[in-house]
Amino acid sequence: MTPQRLRALCLSFNATVEEFPFNPDTSVFKVLGKMFALTDLGGRPLKVNLKCDPEDAVRLREEHEGLIVPGYHMNKRHWNTVTVDGGLPDRLVRELVEDSYDLVVAGLPRAERLRLDRP
Repeated sequence: MTPQRLRALCLSFNATVEEFPFNPDTSVFKVLGKMFALTDLGGRPLKVNLKCDPEDAVRLREEHEGLIVPGYHMNKRHWNTVTVDGGLPDRLVRELVEDSYDLVVAGLPRAERLRLDRP
């Protein structure tokens, strides 16, 4: 997956914005103020931090050793760092990004979830 496709994917979800709170190189993708993806789109290899169910996080790390690792500078129980530029199928990367978005949305108040069409 290219940096442009990763950025477009992250921005394709309802109410998503890209912000740069840490520095001008680190894109933070948020839904209604809550982060679901963090990446340096110019980084090589291209990596993204994504929220993940704790049980799935461990399983994914075992299945994709070296490509999915505990979240860099994040809560390692709930975040993975995923290398997205070649070793993993694009379909899996898309699923992981969507799962991260869904986990964050699930933690929002019901009224906000309904506004996003994700009860």
